[in-house]
Amino acid sequence: MSRLRVLLFGASGFVGSSVREALAADPRVAHLSCPPRARHDLVTGSVAALTALIRQVGPDVVVNCTGRLTGTALDLLEANTVATVRLVDAVGTAAPGARLVRLGSASEYGPVAHGTSVAEDHPCAPVGEYGTTHLAATRLLQLATAAGLVDGVTLRVFNPIGPGLHRDNLLGRAAVLIRDALAGAAGQVLLGPLTAYRDFVDVRDVASAVVAASTRTEPGAGVVNVGSGHAVTAREAVRRLAGAAGYGGAIVEQGSGPSRSAGVDWIRADISRAEAVLGWVPTHTMAESVKQVWAALDGAGR
Repeated sequence: MSRLRVLLFGASGFVGSSVREALAADPRVAHLSCPPRARHDLVTGSVAALTALIRQVGPDVVVNCTGRLTGTALDLLEANTVATVRLVDAVGTAAPGARLVRLGSASEYGPVAHGTSVAEDHPCAPVGEYGTTHLAATRLLQLATAAGLVDGVTLRVFNPIGPGLHRDNLLGRAAVLIRDALAGAAGQVLLGPLTAYRDFVDVRDVASAVVAASTRTEPGAGVVNVGSGHAVTAREAVRRLAGAAGYGGAIVEQGSGPSRSAGVDWIRADISRAEAVLGWVPTHTMAESVKQVWAALDGAGR
């Protein structure tokens, strides 16, 4: 594959900003275009306008790092599924056969037997709207790939963490609450249940997986897990975050967790396919990732 022209959507987001940095630094990328939402919004913009944008850029690879974690079922459907369909239609018209890389989610799998590592061929049974809308997008991209419209790749990202983590994510919310507690604004940190096991993966490793998927010379990567290959309880992750912040106060668990992960008490990625197909393995430890979550928030608050 010669040097690539890449079109990246969502470059200002949590994952997208790391992806932008990684793509910009890769010598295999000749040109990187990152249109802001004001230029084109994948949720509200028309397919005709998107097609015109893609035709103007002439990309070899289109990467979509946009999406929603929370909202109504319609919000999630539009952001996670319909946006993918619009991209497929526009890429298939303006750059037929180009690679389309999208970020999927481990929530597509649904419940997994405790202690197992879930591989890409595991049956998918998502438990909420979030996972369902991502799985629908994955299936539709597979159909478009089979029809030759695009060369689709879905990276099933597990639980990304790192600097700039949004408070819609557990550790992002915990970091804000810990900062407030340290500042005296609250006497304790109040979170939902922290018993579930999760596979936390550094956002910089997610970015390197996107680069690997974008620059792979062979077509047909399909669905690929992107995780650390390890699972820890959410409680352990929050404890490590508290340690990085120097917080020794109370962490109280009550109420319920987010609906997108309800009913899933264990998840751990089998990442052997990522290494075999993309030549990708994670390189950052959870300890350094958690320190980065806190350092970024602490620095922003100074």
